[in-house]
Amino acid sequence: MVIPPWENQTVIVEFVLRGFSSILHLNISLFVMFLVFYILTISGNILIVLLVLFNHPLHTPMYFFLVNLSFLEIWYTSNIVPKMLLIIIFEQKTISVAGCLAQFYFFGSLAATECLLLAVMSYDRYLAICQPLRYTVLMTGPLCIRLAAGSWICCFLLTSVTMVLLCRLTFCGPNEIDHFFCDFTPLVHLSCMDTSLTETIAFATSSAVTLVPFLLITASYSCILASILRIPSGSGRRKAFSTCSSHIIVVTVFYGTLIATYLVPSTSSSQLLRKGFSLLYTILTPMSNPIIYSLRNRDIHEALKNCLRKKSGLLI
Repeated sequence: MVIPPWENQTVIVEFVLRGFSSILHLNISLFVMFLVFYILTISGNILIVLLVLFNHPLHTPMYFFLVNLSFLEIWYTSNIVPKMLLIIIFEQKTISVAGCLAQFYFFGSLAATECLLLAVMSYDRYLAICQPLRYTVLMTGPLCIRLAAGSWICCFLLTSVTMVLLCRLTFCGPNEIDHFFCDFTPLVHLSCMDTSLTETIAFATSSAVTLVPFLLITASYSCILASILRIPSGSGRRKAFSTCSSHIIVVTVFYGTLIATYLVPSTSSSQLLRKGFSLLYTILTPMSNPIIYSLRNRDIHEALKNCLRKKSGLLI
């Protein structure tokens, strides 16, 4: 009988997240900065959700999907940042294997859901600009709910396939993860089993939920651009473009940072750079989304003004 090599090794029960141990002298500055970013992210996205929920003029498909995106960003950043703050300021670097796998599951599921939601939002903009007369007939309330629910359910189910395979792996040491959260690649590298099947399935599912939505977004905006160019007046073109400019910026930032992170070669010298890119899509992108969607959005401005007027009226 052949005994697998990991049978004689000690199975580890917790991991150590190194975080930003290479720049310990900046710990207090990093903690304050990331805490401020986290508070801004949570408050900004909650504000978007509340404004849409309590303002009837914003009860449209575009803002329904925006609420889904803001709700997602709240949980997306909350899955990573609180633990990262504990690592930085209190040196609480240990995390159980189960806790690490759970963090990766929610991170992977929420990131994948964001990809699909961005694709759904691009489809909504395509119908609004390219099919304006049929928009209200095509983009109905039930369809919006099905598209949003389908994005959430599909991504959580797909990520669970990778999770089942990860849970079957044995981790024997070392147990240090040179990152500030539990990502897929550092996890599988710590396993003492054959991970080829797990990596293949993970690559297939992640490609499906990132590349396919990206292609759909590209196709939607190709049609949108062609439609905008056919508008005779300059003011009409600017108005049509303004309805999707915020979404274009969000898609560019999200996919740009995501691609840059995973294109960085896996070497020790580039690990700090990888962490930096990871910060962009785990902290800065969720924080910037409410800002991007509100700065040039007159509907959001009006809703916020109405809320402030009502509040000031109550105080008087």
